[in-house]
Amino acid sequence: MLKNLILLTLIPLFIMTCAKTDNQTNSDNLYDYDVEKRIAELGIELSPPTPPVANYVKAVRTGNLIFLSGHGPDKPEGGLVFGRVGTDQITVEEAKEAARLTGISLINSLKAEIGDLNKVKRIVKVLGMVNAEPTFGDHPQIINGFSDLMVEVFGDRGRHARSAIGMGSLPSNIPVEIEMIVEVVE
Repeated sequence: MLKNLILLTLIPLFIMTCAKTDNQTNSDNLYDYDVEKRIAELGIELSPPTPPVANYVKAVRTGNLIFLSGHGPDKPEGGLVFGRVGTDQITVEEAKEAARLTGISLINSLKAEIGDLNKVKRIVKVLGMVNAEPTFGDHPQIINGFSDLMVEVFGDRGRHARSAIGMGSLPSNIPVEIEMIVEVVE
């Protein structure tokens, strides 16, 4: 009887200890490098996110998921990139670079929400919208500017499910708008 009582007392303690150790391991050892140092090595300067332009927030957390609102291509010196793809307003390469800038903007908002980018367990899902002429068909090539950046920064944890679609217009005539869902650890 005493043996059973001791086991019933020790088993939950053992399970709680293992669970705590697993959580610590997950948050401490997700990367074999520092994500924020990697960003600096890529020549990217993180900055506070720009404020929302309407009645919404840039990020919402529910559990371990962060839902980031649609972001546009913020230039490092301020302002936005403008233009519609498939016209003489902006080239495919310029729009691809705008998608990369949009990725940096999303990383800024993500850092503001979670504090430490080393907590990113996975970039889960991305919706990339391209402001394009109806006959334009290379939307995925443009959103690759964003996706390539996520892999450069987060490695395999940056690979994500993705949709890349064309839009008849985007706010302020920006060439791309991207939203994403990110899983984080405590």
